[in-house]
Amino acid sequence: MQAELAREFEQTEASMRSKVLKSCLALAIALAASMGTLEFAHAQAAKGPSGLPLPRFVTLKSKRVNLRIGPGTDFAVSWMYLKSGLPVEIIQEYDNWRRIRDADGTEGWVNQSLLSGQRAAIAAPWMKTKGKGVYVNLRREAQPSASIVAKLEPGVMLTIGECNGDWCHAETDGAAGWVAQSEIWGAYPGEAFK
Repeated sequence: MQAELAREFEQTEASMRSKVLKSCLALAIALAASMGTLEFAHAQAAKGPSGLPLPRFVTLKSKRVNLRIGPGTDFAVSWMYLKSGLPVEIIQEYDNWRRIRDADGTEGWVNQSLLSGQRAAIAAPWMKTKGKGVYVNLRREAQPSASIVAKLEPGVMLTIGECNGDWCHAETDGAAGWVAQSEIWGAYPGEAFK
C-alpha cells in the first residue's frame, strides 16, 4: 500500500512539475513578447525636450550649415554642409541645438534654426559602392508591378511629399512617382505621413 501511495505521489508530483514548467515557459514567452512590444512602443514614443519624437527626419534649411562637436557656438566645427534640403536625422536635443546624423553616419550638433520640417530622402545610399547598373526604381503607382518612371542611381536626392508605410511619393529633377520606402534613407520603415 505504501508503495502504491509513493508511486501515486511521484506521478502527481511529476504532473504538477510539468504543469508548473509549462506555465513558466508560457509566462516567459508572453513576458519576452511584451518586452519587445514595450521596447518598440518606447522607441516610437520617445520625445525630446521640444515635445517632438526622437529620432526623426528633417532637412537642412540653409546652404551652409556648420556641424559642431558639441551643442553651442563655442564648440569646434567638424564639418560644413553645403547643400540645402539634405535629409538628416535628429537623434538628440539640447536647448536649441540638435544632434544630427547624416546618411553616411556622420554625427554632430547644429542649431535648430538651420533645420526644416520638410522631408527629403536619398536613394539607397548603402548601394553606392555596388558598381554600375544598380538602380532604385521610381514607379508611376505605389505598386511593385507599376511602370517605371525613372531609374535612380544610389545617392540621388529626392523630395518626399508623403509616405504610406511601404511607398513614398517622391520627386527629383522633374520626375515624380513612387519609390519603395525600404530603398530610401529619409523615412523610417512603416512610417506614414502626408
